[in-house]
Amino acid sequence: MGNLTLENRIEAALEELRPYLRADGGDISLLEITADMTARVELHGACVNCSMSAMTMRAGVEEAIKNAAPEIEKVEAVNL
Repeated sequence: MGNLTLENRIEAALEELRPYLRADGGDISLLEITADMTARVELHGACVNCSMSAMTMRAGVEEAIKNAAPEIEKVEAVNL
């Protein structure tokens, strides 16, 4: 990933997931990266009330972010 910033790497990982989320009427955005290396994200649209959101967070979003930015300790959805 070269010299991309941490935020850029996370945004790139989320961009790869967006087509799948949008296909189901949802989306996601990165809100902040905290000092303790937590990536705080917000789900939008259909993702907010979807029964699969917790699994999407663990298996999709968290894995994608940690692969792109291994220094991230935790991924947290502010609205789940």
